Amino acid sequence: MPDSHPRVAYFSMEIALESGLPTYAGGLGVLAGDTLRSCADLGLAVCAVTLVHRQGYFRQSISPDGHQRELPDPWRPEERLEALEPRVLLEIGGKAVRLRAWRYRISGARGAEIPVYLLDADLPENAPEHRRLTDRLYGGDEAYRLGQELLLGVGGVRMLRALGHRDLRRFHLNEGHAALAIPELIEELLAQRGGDLEDAIEAVRGHCVFTTHTPVPAGHDRFPEALWKRVLGERMSARLAQLGAEGELNLTQLALSGSHFVNGVAMRHGEVSRGMFPGLPIRSITNGVHLATWAAPSFRDLFDRYIPHWRSDAFSLRHATAIGLEEIAAAHAAAKRRLLDIVRERTGCALDPDVLTLGFGRRATAYKRATLVLRDLAALRRIRASGGPLQLVFGGKAHPNDAEGRAIIHEIHRVARKAGDELRIVFLPGYDMNVCGRLVAGCDVWLNTPIPPLEASGTSGMKAAVNGVPSLSVLDGWWVEGWIENVTGWSIGEDGDGEELSADERDRLHASQLYEKLESVVVPCYYREQERFLSVMRQAIAVNASHFNTQRMVQEYLFEAYRTGNGDPADAVGSG
Repeated sequence: MPDSHPRVAYFSMEIALESGLPTYAGGLGVLAGDTLRSCADLGLAVCAVTLVHRQGYFRQSISPDGHQRELPDPWRPEERLEALEPRVLLEIGGKAVRLRAWRYRISGARGAEIPVYLLDADLPENAPEHRRLTDRLYGGDEAYRLGQELLLGVGGVRMLRALGHRDLRRFHLNEGHAALAIPELIEELLAQRGGDLEDAIEAVRGHCVFTTHTPVPAGHDRFPEALWKRVLGERMSARLAQLGAEGELNLTQLALSGSHFVNGVAMRHGEVSRGMFPGLPIRSITNGVHLATWAAPSFRDLFDRYIPHWRSDAFSLRHATAIGLEEIAAAHAAAKRRLLDIVRERTGCALDPDVLTLGFGRRATAYKRATLVLRDLAALRRIRASGGPLQLVFGGKAHPNDAEGRAIIHEIHRVARKAGDELRIVFLPGYDMNVCGRLVAGCDVWLNTPIPPLEASGTSGMKAAVNGVPSLSVLDGWWVEGWIENVTGWSIGEDGDGEELSADERDRLHASQLYEKLESVVVPCYYREQERFLSVMRQAIAVNASHFNTQRMVQEYLFEAYRTGNGDPADAVGSG
């Protein structure tokens, strides 16, 4: 029987179900998991589809000289998930492929559950190359990746039907990986009702929602014609040709043209996306985080005492203004101890709990500029001498094929050795939800230095905010909306700084602005104006955490994206 008759199916290539399950790589999967946890909290009739990723993404270790090593991260779904009976059939490269599914249940604050179906091609009747398609998240070559996206989009729709989900009103595509669900839904509708192709396309468009996360053209999946025609087969290729595919297959374009509602993940990202895809009515729904997942134990306890309904009413965290500053300080001290404990366990470095600690935890890739703060060690030493000591904690993984990202991790280790004990710089290996949670809650200031406007949203600073950790960030992504200078945190420079400069000139400018803000504002505030600093921490909770959360975000999707033609959002999601 279907689970609570879901009305919305959420498709995502990765979903962070829990820290110990390697079904996610980074921000996209963590957002998906947080979204579904809030759907469960709200009692919405939603289900989700992803792949099982039996070999995970990778487990990160760091060599003694600072190079990232990627280790296998296998797991056994039969030990953690519920096996489901249905099998569905599809075709890849002219060969039949069977899929099974496993079920994971996400429980909400009030007892509601969201089923997540993890598709698995590792069946003995499949060819060896097809059995491996649900092994590695973002692994393999272009053919492997397109095969995975075929399994997610086409296989996902077929599995939902085999599981009895016949009343779905919305298909939410989280990034373009699941765009092949659109031609599958068209095919399904024509087989059921016949009729005109254009009518079927328009009907399916009315059921699909697409969220784009990538503000640069290079980040969107494209496949050459010979490859996609070979992998997808004659029938699917012919349907895609009818939908306008010619030459290169761009899954983002397919999702854009096949969805009635398209959104970016922050107001600024919506603007950037409309510039990338002119003429399309791309909306904005700013991301959020699941507060109960990312609040450290000490802050969960604090909120439970002062704001009892914060888990079910995220907006009630605005009442954090009534919590005493000494209580905020005590909760933060406990969270900081948890961070310093894991730093000592994993690196052998004993950091000082009384020293201002900057945290940076992002995917290691060039545009996020993790090493911007390390550009001038002399400037950091000057800040230390004039205002007080600093220590920096980094974390994050580089994609195995991202040479620049891997070089960033090595550079952090090189600079850390050069800085020595005078300026403690540590890199936390094995980045996952657990490490991220310790870092965002335990540092004193969250640092974010992307190249604008390449930060689509950036939810790490939101995770910090629920723990009272203010951001020091370039004005991009969500921070354009959440920043109130000296109230919720601090900006690095002004909006638009460096847009007309070369890359090196821009980096020099942003680094100098970062050092100036540390030296003149942040460091003095931390060491000499403790009450003021604690007030900023409290406002980060009351202003930022109360708004930048997935409960608010899901409610925006509910009323803007999931509503049906009669304007009734409840009709789109059922009764839960």
